[in-house]
Amino acid sequence: MTRRFTGTRILIATHNAGKLEEMGQLFAPLGVQVIGAAEMKLPEPEETENTFVGNARIKAHAAAKATGLPALSDDSGIEVEALDNAPGVYTADWAETGNGRDFVMAMTKTHDLLEAKNAAHPRRARFCATLVLAWPDGHDEVFVGTVNGTLVWPVRGALGHGYDPMFQPDGYNSTFAEMNSEQKNAISHRSKAFAQLIAGCFD
Repeated sequence: MTRRFTGTRILIATHNAGKLEEMGQLFAPLGVQVIGAAEMKLPEPEETENTFVGNARIKAHAAAKATGLPALSDDSGIEVEALDNAPGVYTADWAETGNGRDFVMAMTKTHDLLEAKNAAHPRRARFCATLVLAWPDGHDEVFVGTVNGTLVWPVRGALGHGYDPMFQPDGYNSTFAEMNSEQKNAISHRSKAFAQLIAGCFD
């Protein structure tokens, strides 16, 4: 039996403005106030695990302990089949420049590696999202969502964030970056995990 969320405020343990905006849209119908980690001036904890759930737990528990609020963290990334599921948990690291994140660079790197391997088409990939809702007493609940698709090149679309311009979900002719937020939120990996969170902790 999952623990019910009974508060009115939830801390989103991310410094990523795109993720925070997406979470705010998803939580809006529930009447729950969303607060970001940057707004609370929280440091970004070191992500030392090699799984999505491990890193999500680190972020959620650090934020809940620091603020006394229930904290929701998301660890997500893209797994490319022909690259042995890389970059996976290191998706953000592939975009790290030392001066912020550059996902155009990360997508180009991914494409170049696929070309170097002469990877067959279609180039299969999946987005993975793991949500961890942690309470200040140390309890947590875990929810996982995935969406399968193919990688396109050149990239298409200017919406979304991260690898969205490169990822075309199965059954659609548009990339995530060509979809508006309502279209993307209806099918995305994060929205699937979020639906499980709502069913488990809010409904």
